[in-house]
Amino acid sequence: MDVKTLCLGALTLGNASGYEIKKMFEEGPFAYFHQAGYGSIYPALGKLCEEGLVSMQEHEQDGRPDKKVYGLTAKGKTALEGKLTMQPAKDKVRSEALVMFFLAEHMDAEHLRKVFDGYLACYRDNLECVNSLDDKGVSPHRLFVRGFGKAFYQAAVSYMEENSHLLFAETDLRKTGASK
Repeated sequence: MDVKTLCLGALTLGNASGYEIKKMFEEGPFAYFHQAGYGSIYPALGKLCEEGLVSMQEHEQDGRPDKKVYGLTAKGKTALEGKLTMQPAKDKVRSEALVMFFLAEHMDAEHLRKVFDGYLACYRDNLECVNSLDDKGVSPHRLFVRGFGKAFYQAAVSYMEENSHLLFAETDLRKTGASK
């Protein structure tokens, strides 16, 4: 999904600045299933304004540049609804940690353990964060997405906890001097 569509989707939650939209993808409602950065959000918002799909108002701030707040227009809502009629692209896992685990036999055992522990801690933190969210007043379709996130993170944590021996078996053999 392109960043323009992501921005339109974010603005369905209410008017927001580019910074606030970025926060939605860092720690807000979209953080667990999509990413968008400043380098793509601001150009997308500019194009959306040019196309009349979002409006923009500047608000004065003391000692800081004016804050640009964007809102979804009727034309933008129609455009978003059109984008949502398309088939989504297949999900792809993109993970530097999984590449490192795949190439574990070329890594120092201590560093491998550090990478694994950090990756597991990240998934546990994400699971804890999703579990701590208040479900009160959340629509059923958003509860579905939240539940999917919980299931995903729980499955990753369980798999890592139950199967770490597969990752460390070879490095443990190298440590003890045993052959493969």
